[in-house]
Amino acid sequence: QVQLVESGGGLVQPGGSLRLSCAASGFTFSNAAMNWYRQQPGQERIKIATISPIGNTEIADDVKGRFTITRDNAKNTVDLQMNNLQPEDTAMYYCNTWTTILTTRRPNWGQGTQVTVSS
Repeated sequence: QVQLVESGGGLVQPGGSLRLSCAASGFTFSNAAMNWYRQQPGQERIKIATISPIGNTEIADDVKGRFTITRDNAKNTVDLQMNNLQPEDTAMYYCNTWTTILTTRRPNWGQGTQVTVSS
């Protein structure tokens, strides 16, 4: 089955950087668009970055210029490089992809990794 395992979260000071990684298995990674979402306490989960199978990216306005999404199709990983982190970036970060079984399309999520930005 689909497995997405995030890593790399932690506590960082404002202005610092973190690199999140998601290891994927159970589907044809090289054919799949991959996403990073984040969810702040009491808020809905929102998409912040997408990368297509061939590497085209979309970044949410809130993090554009600070966050970069990349993928390695040989290693089945997708990373999120986060620079100049601010307290408002504090959230649980989730890796996501959509898969289709027969005619049913469904989202798949990792367990999430916590990012806390605080001095």
